[in-house]
Amino acid sequence: MTHRFLKMNGLGNDFIVVDARQSPYRPTGDQVRALSARGDRVSGAIGCDQFIVLEPSSRADLFMRIWNADGTEVQACGNATRCVGQLLLDETGAASATIETAAGLLGASRPPEGQVGVTVDMGVPGLDWTHIPLSQEMDTRSIELQVGPIDEPILHTPGCVNMGNPHVVFFVPDIETAPVREVGPMIEHHFLFPEGANVGFAQILAPDRIRLRVWERGAGLTKACGTGACAALVAAHRRGLTGREATLVLDGGGLHIAWRASDDHVLMTGAVALDYEGELP
Repeated sequence: MTHRFLKMNGLGNDFIVVDARQSPYRPTGDQVRALSARGDRVSGAIGCDQFIVLEPSSRADLFMRIWNADGTEVQACGNATRCVGQLLLDETGAASATIETAAGLLGASRPPEGQVGVTVDMGVPGLDWTHIPLSQEMDTRSIELQVGPIDEPILHTPGCVNMGNPHVVFFVPDIETAPVREVGPMIEHHFLFPEGANVGFAQILAPDRIRLRVWERGAGLTKACGTGACAALVAAHRRGLTGREATLVLDGGGLHIAWRASDDHVLMTGAVALDYEGELP
């Protein structure tokens, strides 16, 4: 049996989405890796940052299963959640929907007036060192980690946040000169992060505006990372660098992130797009 797929993206962070609610489909890690590869059409590769399979759920509108491009299954992906949220809202015509993930239940809704796309309630951020998790106890506002010479590091004391997946956020003076490609892979696999880490590089432009680039765990440099944007806003506010609400400017566009004071939930709003439909090889 063949399965159809949707190719979607959230600010350039792109996904293969397979609806398996009626017809079960569970790819192997090798199959995900092959289909996610870029620039290899001869072998049937489609190319994506994350591979998404939609399954039935007993406690939500559906269950969203997520793999990174390297074939590893992960718990959360903010931009993919917005894409799936848009599919559900279009499908039902409702004002809101609930999506189950390995990280828990997430709510998707139509955005407030004046904002475009889909709003996803990403829940409460994990801030304790055991939540990230780290391999040793540290204050996650500013962990003991630096890159470069001991007396003159080029990067140091990042913040850590878990948004359903682990994030480390370095604050840099100039995003254009930040060593994202060089440092990202090294920190992703650093011993401090037993489950690996998504590595953010954030430049504070204003109390309500952050420029961000993210090296994603298992996917590499991406045009946008929804959970990374949420983590950057939380990390920045905890350091007193921003308010609880900001526009995150990523390579693929802008996301509006709000860390709600009333219940500590993080809300993410941004655009999504359907690129094309096809049939899996």
